[in-house]
Amino acid sequence: MDFDVLFLGSGQGAWNGAIPMAKAGLKVGVVEEGLFGGVCTNRGCNAKITLDRPVEILRQVEELKGRGFDSLPTLNWHDLMAHKHEVIDSLAQGNKDKLENAGVQTIIGHGSFIDSHTIAVADKTYTADKIVIVSGRLPHRLDIAGSELFHDSTDFLVTEEMPEKITFIGGGYVAMEFATIANAFGSDVTVILRGESILKDFHQPYVQEVVADLKRRGVKFQKNITLESAEKTEKGIVLHGKEGYQHTTDYVLDATGRLPQTQNMNFEGIGLDFDPIKGIFVNEFLETNVSGVYATGDVLNKTQPKITPVAAYESQYLARLFTGKTKEPITYPPIAQNVFTSPRIATVGVTPAEAKKAPEKYSITAVDYAQKDWFHQVGNDAINKITFIHNQEGYLVGVTNVGNDAVETINGLLDVINAKIKAPDQEELIYIFPSIAHSYMKYI
Repeated sequence: MDFDVLFLGSGQGAWNGAIPMAKAGLKVGVVEEGLFGGVCTNRGCNAKITLDRPVEILRQVEELKGRGFDSLPTLNWHDLMAHKHEVIDSLAQGNKDKLENAGVQTIIGHGSFIDSHTIAVADKTYTADKIVIVSGRLPHRLDIAGSELFHDSTDFLVTEEMPEKITFIGGGYVAMEFATIANAFGSDVTVILRGESILKDFHQPYVQEVVADLKRRGVKFQKNITLESAEKTEKGIVLHGKEGYQHTTDYVLDATGRLPQTQNMNFEGIGLDFDPIKGIFVNEFLETNVSGVYATGDVLNKTQPKITPVAAYESQYLARLFTGKTKEPITYPPIAQNVFTSPRIATVGVTPAEAKKAPEKYSITAVDYAQKDWFHQVGNDAINKITFIHNQEGYLVGVTNVGNDAVETINGLLDVINAKIKAPDQEELIYIFPSIAHSYMKYI
């Protein structure tokens, strides 16, 4: 065999495991046809948060206008895009170097299966005892006439000019996060929904707080719209839908979801069990139905959130499995997730909706930080609410927060949940005062 382990893809679900495997003495290879580091590093999370950072700061300054600030800063898309390239463009080569410096062989090109232990890349073949599929997901595109006029998240993240009018199709992460950014930079934003659901995986009362704030800022939400076609006219792109619906815009971003990247890798040829919509099926060891073929990350058919930290966790698990440090199946701890709107929404563990369905198991404590917590009033937070879920033994098992500092709040409380800290144990945690942690600890 050429390799002990060969990865198809170089994203978080690859390099987090490939490097420790190589350092442990395994012969490891990574096949990549695009940018090393995958979507999150190059065309997703990192670029998105770079573009969002000035928006986050602007929102906080807005809340202190007249309370320390006389005026608001002016956002500049051109300067910000140049800064984004400063931050992001070197990451792909850095990821490739990081792999090679750890002893991982990098292979450039598209990989496809010859058999369960052989991958073809261009005119060469590579054999491996174990192969790990880390192909990720791709943007979904509406199947309607004129959809070639639409853009996806990758396009938006390199847009040199912010469109005067921009329309997002969908109500998930991409639509809501990018609508927040575009609105802050002065674009006339419309969000079109097939139904009425927005950020369906998050606590809906908190989602509505964010939606109401965006509406106040001029973002328009059009619900229960079934689009049928799009055409380019002198006035812009005209979207047509059922019951005579029409909408004219300059730029359309199709944010209707993402699909697993399962094409052109000959999964059918080796008998791999996968669903083109849901992804690859794996067992509790992340192994597919084909012996020796594994998968990690967003390409999996799984109930866990398809987010970067989960892909990294799965890759690290395979490193332990393949180097003999564990023989146990993978188990997932509580997973924190968030959406980078302004304000943020973040959550971990048992949700308020789940707790309400089982009052015999859980107690719910909701706090309006903006009204009741002096530390959050320092920043004059307009929206900052948090809901704590405890089980009947008094342990914190879930938290959801909407607010500017929701990410750091949930990250801190994730530690509390995992460590099973409750009174009087929490008295051993002497936090900095004042701080976010000192504020939330009084409620756990």
